[in-house]
Amino acid sequence: MARGLLNKLISRTLSITGKWQQQQIRHLNIHEYQGAELMSKYGVNVPKGVAASTVEDLQKAIRASFPSEKELVVKSQILAGGRGLGTFQNGFKGGVHIVKADEAETVAGKMLGQILITKQTGPQGKVVSKVYLCEKLSLVNEMYFAITLDRTTAGPLIIACRKGGTSIEDLAEKYPDMIIKVPIDVFQGITDEDAAKVVDGLAPKHADKNACIEQVKKLYKLFCECDCTMLEINPIAETSDNQLVAADAKLNFDDNAAFRQKQIFALRDSSQEDPREVAAAKADLNYIGLDGEIGCMVNGAGLAMATMDIIKLHGGTPANFLDVGGNASEGQVVEAFKILTSDDKVKAILVNIFGGIMKCDVIASGIVNAAKQVQLKVPVIVRLEGTNVDQGKRILKESEMTLITAEDLDDAAEKAVKASAS
Repeated sequence: MARGLLNKLISRTLSITGKWQQQQIRHLNIHEYQGAELMSKYGVNVPKGVAASTVEDLQKAIRASFPSEKELVVKSQILAGGRGLGTFQNGFKGGVHIVKADEAETVAGKMLGQILITKQTGPQGKVVSKVYLCEKLSLVNEMYFAITLDRTTAGPLIIACRKGGTSIEDLAEKYPDMIIKVPIDVFQGITDEDAAKVVDGLAPKHADKNACIEQVKKLYKLFCECDCTMLEINPIAETSDNQLVAADAKLNFDDNAAFRQKQIFALRDSSQEDPREVAAAKADLNYIGLDGEIGCMVNGAGLAMATMDIIKLHGGTPANFLDVGGNASEGQVVEAFKILTSDDKVKAILVNIFGGIMKCDVIASGIVNAAKQVQLKVPVIVRLEGTNVDQGKRILKESEMTLITAEDLDDAAEKAVKASAS
């Protein structure tokens, strides 16, 4: 299931800065069963399905919803793609299985409560708290469909491919001509001509073209009305009875629209999110976890990106993007340090503050209080410049803390890399 394809089509940068740019629109991600239910409300064809969090719930669902089905599909529910080719920590292979109805309980029992590792979860994997039990459709043709936001055209972009499945990224790499992209005028909305181009790109072999066009328009309507940042169906498929069906559902929603999408945002499953990012959101901090060893606390997105890049330039790797914003309180600075120190991979912390609205003395007081509360055990490199810088430096000096001070960004990055390696 190929969220990565969207990033490849829109931006191919591999730098740390680029990684942040691809994630900077904060969004809500919901489970497949929730996405399928939402699609159904908009008239999109989806398989019949029921979510269950225990084997007992699964037994009830089979009796109530699938009493005569001979085969069922059992899908682990995690907020990551690649489930079908994933592996559980208990050794069980695959997060999606087509099974005989009387085997569904056994298979679900091997999934529930277990950690599933896929290409998109990283080695730590994600816990499967629910499984999605679906009717087994007779699929005769599988395709790929997605809608995302395109910076080039400053509007929605529909992506379609006449072949779909778990290896869509590989397919896009080997056969880029199979991928078509249809930009939509955000003011005009999707036209019949736009939808027809998408259907031509999907190249259905059996389903009625006009019916397919209507399905594409309904998906676009959902995307707009629900404030989606991404809608992906892999596969969108044709059935033996000539219907176009969304056999998968991955939807993201813009966090800025939470105030008008309360029902959707009530679906948030924070247990599937990075706990550091959850804590940061509660403290109103901008945080994205990365894979390095140098924790960064910076004010301003541009300065944060420059800080991460210069760390890379000097041979280090940033552990995060953390922007405390232009007017953070002392309490937020303390929370930022708690988040940074909760990451076991962090071997040093680099604080890089340019005081404009944000005052250097506030940051300094926050650093001192954080040290008292979280018992900092890693080197802290501090570069302060700007408003109240002298007061800030005095606060740090009088605290008698063991800090490594830096005069400029280059000096700070060098010292942070050296400290993280020692």
